[in-house]
Amino acid sequence: MAAANRVLVYGGKGALGSACVHCFKSKGWWVASIDIVANEEANANVLVELSESFTDQAAQVTSDVATLLGKHKVDAIVCVAGGWAGGNCSSKDLYKNSDMMWKQSVWTSTISSHLASLHLKPGGLLTVSGAKASLEGTPGMVGYGMAKAAVHQLCKSLAGENSGLPSGSVAVAILPVTLDTPMNRKFMPDADFGSWTPLEYIAETFYSWATGSGRPASGSLIQLVTTGGKTEASAAQ
Repeated sequence: MAAANRVLVYGGKGALGSACVHCFKSKGWWVASIDIVANEEANANVLVELSESFTDQAAQVTSDVATLLGKHKVDAIVCVAGGWAGGNCSSKDLYKNSDMMWKQSVWTSTISSHLASLHLKPGGLLTVSGAKASLEGTPGMVGYGMAKAAVHQLCKSLAGENSGLPSGSVAVAILPVTLDTPMNRKFMPDADFGSWTPLEYIAETFYSWATGSGRPASGSLIQLVTTGGKTEASAAQ
């Protein structure tokens, strides 16, 4: 752990997580990935044990991260774990999809916030992943909309007084529309890729925020809207 700067990437083996691991590694940072599968590019990995119990999974991840870090603090915790599932309230998969969305987005964001309270340096950065769609109703993807809205609320709570985060630290949620991932291209081959947000843009944005450049105020919900291949980041009102 000789590197001067350290980051935890929750969801570090997914498409966006892998881009974040690569970005921070390329800048000379020490990077640990937290995911159900190891990221070989990371300096270290914490493997999440799948569980139907939130408390069991949270305790396992918390314990393993504490063992990994010891007395070391990290400069940033980037939570990009998540997923997508559709379906309205009449869908036969409503319960299953809602449960999966909660596990992928709310469990991971909640664990990340507690890890930040324990291991983030004062003045550090915590990011969580919301969705622009969840600023409004999402009748065609009920479980997804609920889970991402909960992440937005968590982010606002973390910015409040006595939230438990270290002094001077900042919690920010990104609210993308569609990410330009290999899986999205596979399942939506005829879509307008120019309206999809590049993973590298998000990873570089996280790096800038982590180093203090252009960092939003704590509690900000930052919309990422891409048009014609150009991405604009703006705070949701």
